Amino acid sequence: MIIFTDPKCLYFLTDSHFDAFSFRDENGIFNFEGGCYAKTINLTEKTEPDIYRAITQDALLENVKVKPDGTPDYFDVSITENGRVSYPIFHIPNYHREQKAGHAKNLIFLSCDAFGVLPPIARLSPEQAMYHFLSGYTAKVAGTERGIKHPVPNFSACFGAAFMTLHPTRYADLLKEKLEKHGSQTYLVNSGWTGGEYGVGERMSIKTTRTCIDAIMDGSISNVEWRKDPIFGFEVPVSLPGLDDHLLEPKSTWEDKEAYDKAYENLAQMYIDNFKKYEGVGSVDYTKFGPQI
Repeated sequence: MIIFTDPKCLYFLTDSHFDAFSFRDENGIFNFEGGCYAKTINLTEKTEPDIYRAITQDALLENVKVKPDGTPDYFDVSITENGRVSYPIFHIPNYHREQKAGHAKNLIFLSCDAFGVLPPIARLSPEQAMYHFLSGYTAKVAGTERGIKHPVPNFSACFGAAFMTLHPTRYADLLKEKLEKHGSQTYLVNSGWTGGEYGVGERMSIKTTRTCIDAIMDGSISNVEWRKDPIFGFEVPVSLPGLDDHLLEPKSTWEDKEAYDKAYENLAQMYIDNFKKYEGVGSVDYTKFGPQI
């Protein structure tokens, strides 16, 4: 939802929380799906005007309570927090009619860090990109799966393990080939928590995430100063126009600095433990491009 309702962007892909896929061939990226699948919880015209206005004739609501007057109640989650709406792609004003584009200049891995230790954005080397692609770290959040009431850390290879029929390293090799051939830069964007883990900190705002992605898309991120993360090794902006600098230094957002250090190292160890399954597998050993404790 972060991108396709941004008026500065043309959009031709459906919502992708393991719900949709784009396709890529020698000519670029394309899509043949014709709809969007958006969450409706707490939806208002003020917070997400394009999604709200897209719910008209030909839209289909799922698990959403309806008021006596026939209007949807997006704040009633008595059925589930995972209320959804499906609507045609042309209900979004800025959709791209051709539904295809050239090869991507930038690749963004979107992660939801429930521990609140990852920065909102990080720049990855090609080898680090493969490590994070194979790791597929994010969190299952309330409403996305039955029984999930609080965010649960999850490592899903290629950010979609359930849909991969081959070994993850095969897809990593294919992605690496495309990145090298077209000179694409990869970023890790964290839309999860800051200032503490779930229950203590707060969720990154959509404005924060959009600011990061805008900087990638307009190229301004190439002009900022970078620092190297001491454990994960990726690069983090020292500052970014439109973003509070302290957000880029996650430790500074935590009141309990010792708790941050512990959570930071715990997450790094989770990455390391998860990646052990790839040792000795595949054409390249990417272990050294992950966190080092």
